[in-house]
Amino acid sequence: MSETIDPITLAVLAGRMEQIADEMDATLFRAAFNPIIAEAHDASHGLYHAETGDTLVQGKSGLPIFVGVMSFAVKAVIDKAAQAGDLSAGDTYIFNDAHMGGTHLSDMRLVRPYFRDGHLFCYLASVGHWHDVGGAVPGNYNPSATEAFQEAFVLPPVKLIRKGEIQQDIIDILLRNTRLPQSARGDLNGQLGALDLGQRRLDELLDEYGAETVKAALDALGDRAETLMRGELSALPDGRWDAVDYLDNDGITDEALPIRVTLEISGDQMVLDFEGSAPVTAGPVNIALPTAVATAYVAIKHIFPDLPANAGVMRPVDVRVPDGSMLSAEFPAPVGGYTETILRMIDVIFSAASKAAPDRVVANAYGTINALSIAGKRANGQPWVMFSFYGGGHGGSIESDGLNHGNAPISTATIPPMEILEAAYPVMFREWALRPDSAGAGAHRGGLGAVYEIEVLEEKAEAFLFGERGRFSPNGVVGGGVGAMNVFHYEQDEGWMTPPLASKMLGIKLKKGQALRLETPGGGGYGDPKDRSAEAVARDVALGYLTAERATELYGSAWMEARQ
Repeated sequence: MSETIDPITLAVLAGRMEQIADEMDATLFRAAFNPIIAEAHDASHGLYHAETGDTLVQGKSGLPIFVGVMSFAVKAVIDKAAQAGDLSAGDTYIFNDAHMGGTHLSDMRLVRPYFRDGHLFCYLASVGHWHDVGGAVPGNYNPSATEAFQEAFVLPPVKLIRKGEIQQDIIDILLRNTRLPQSARGDLNGQLGALDLGQRRLDELLDEYGAETVKAALDALGDRAETLMRGELSALPDGRWDAVDYLDNDGITDEALPIRVTLEISGDQMVLDFEGSAPVTAGPVNIALPTAVATAYVAIKHIFPDLPANAGVMRPVDVRVPDGSMLSAEFPAPVGGYTETILRMIDVIFSAASKAAPDRVVANAYGTINALSIAGKRANGQPWVMFSFYGGGHGGSIESDGLNHGNAPISTATIPPMEILEAAYPVMFREWALRPDSAGAGAHRGGLGAVYEIEVLEEKAEAFLFGERGRFSPNGVVGGGVGAMNVFHYEQDEGWMTPPLASKMLGIKLKKGQALRLETPGGGGYGDPKDRSAEAVARDVALGYLTAERATELYGSAWMEARQ
């Protein structure tokens, strides 16, 4: 039985443990070879429960979506170790199987048991988006995949380190299944360094406070998170609210795919029921159940931002995902485009919550990471793969206009800077700018999307796009208007072309001097556009955010007097 702990000690230990996870994040960000981790911070670290795998502490710089999915990843290791009966101090497991650990196969997970005085105390884990893990498409976003094997090399949980001894055979397999072995080796070493750092910091913490006191703090933090969440729910009205939105298609069949949610609040409990969402699809917009549960957590954290980042938050929340749904796909269903689906899940949760608590939500953000890969060979024969994601407008809120050119609300990642991408790859950005007239109208408008035009500088290259919102605009809330849809063009000898499926395409052949052009969605608006001040509209026109014609169409002509 854990000892009780006083509030001051609890606060100190909470900060110390968060600092451990934060320092692990920073260690990997500084050591990683690929810009998706080093610059965009597509990674996460944390401490996890020794028996359940539940998230105890996560770093503030890591991706929120990993808070939930990594608990499933750690539980997969716990189950594997129990089956084999050979868990030991000095072990480290590695795997990327998304159906067991959530997200997609590009995210490589390392899980290490932490022992204290011969007893398992907790797990440390690291996850990072590797640049390339084999598969049919460089960068692994294959919009035409119909099974996981076409997306990437699939690795179940195996021991990378056994009782302190590196298993070189595992490393050899990993490096043979990537187009960029140097990048993969550097990222792997960075993740191992982060785990080593976390282990040392835990040793220091337990030396100072003792294992029982730290364990009591971890238990108390989970209980406190649950209490806070129940208090937040109790303050909201009881009721049921529905919302539905759509994905453009699955990359194979050009049919819209509904994602539905019913949000129900009863006292201090919440139900999120996704009955009525599309069944498992042929193409790679499916997600595994761990990812769906984690996505619900991310949406809840946006709605209740003061809640701590641990599993206690989800104890009063029942996430119901029907069997056979695209939100509970089983192996080997393709899941490479999970980002697009979880963004739409967040959108429908926000839309439903706006009817229950309009002061707590924002309108829909731009709703796609626009995973764009460009690959080829340099003049010396060396392969290159530029994978990146791109920003757009966030939704307006009760407090302010939406953020212009932000990153997706599934993460705290940053968009890699143009200068970094141009330095690393043979490309040139002809344009990197805000997209006028892309914001949803409202008392508080949405944020602006962006325009990116990327020219290839090598003799030839091939491009692959996995995006969304090419046919369904980001929605406003509380009477706000929709944001502009996603637009993609690619240059060919006969001129500029568009994909038949609007937002997804593979095998785009490019010559030197040809380019790709993305015009990303704006965010939805918040509140009735009639309530926006004429001065705010005039300011948007003056800044070039709105053309005069569009301003008059959306808000009337009063803004012209405010301009004078």
